[in-house]
Amino acid sequence: MGGLVRNINSYRGTLVMIAMLLVLFELATDIFHWLDPILFPGFSKIGPALLESLPQLKEGLISSLGLLVPSYLLALTTGVGMGLVIGRYEPLRKNLMPIFHGISPIPPTLYIPYALAILPTFWLSSTFIIFIGSLWPILMGTIHGVVLLEGRYLDNARALELKGWKMLTRIILPAASPMIFNGAGIALVFAFILLTVAEMFGAKSGLGYFIQLNADFSEYGRVLAGLIFMSTFIVLVMGLFEAIQRRSLHWTNKR
Repeated sequence: MGGLVRNINSYRGTLVMIAMLLVLFELATDIFHWLDPILFPGFSKIGPALLESLPQLKEGLISSLGLLVPSYLLALTTGVGMGLVIGRYEPLRKNLMPIFHGISPIPPTLYIPYALAILPTFWLSSTFIIFIGSLWPILMGTIHGVVLLEGRYLDNARALELKGWKMLTRIILPAASPMIFNGAGIALVFAFILLTVAEMFGAKSGLGYFIQLNADFSEYGRVLAGLIFMSTFIVLVMGLFEAIQRRSLHWTNKR
């Protein structure tokens, strides 16, 4: 209970700002009607729409996770594995980095028409889009984490006769972990963005599909309810990620 109270207190400023935004939105909608009531319904409509849509939103969440989780985990394992190898071997890194710098800035959404045309199912197409968008931050973060490893750590490891797997797991991977986590966090945000985009093209389920479907029918109370539901879930996931990061990188935490 004490830990929960400390966590709430640490985000007290954030909670105050959220409360102020909610009050401002309510003033601009239900009370003074400053905003278009069709595009921006107030909480008097959003609340009932959210409660009514909860079964659909839960089903959509499960469907969305079926795309997000395998795509992100595949990007994480591939990016870290490739990054450790490429970052460790300079000739390989020297030849590949110019290619990576040319390809990585391309928006993954540009691949959507090709993914839909080439891959046999929508699930594979969406998985590929999320995977390729999540891969680059993790891969580049891992490479930079290995490259920036101080030489003295490697010298000490060699003095202790650490080689191969022991060198990798005891020296290189822990030292590169802050950069890996940084890339993984950015990739997770990209994964949620691309998930929503992918589900708006040909999907029959998922949170993105729910929002797009109701937008097509001008059901903006449900649209905003879906956005609130999705935003809440994303905040919880990112909070969990930060907790894992703090625990894994406990030696970097400021006292």
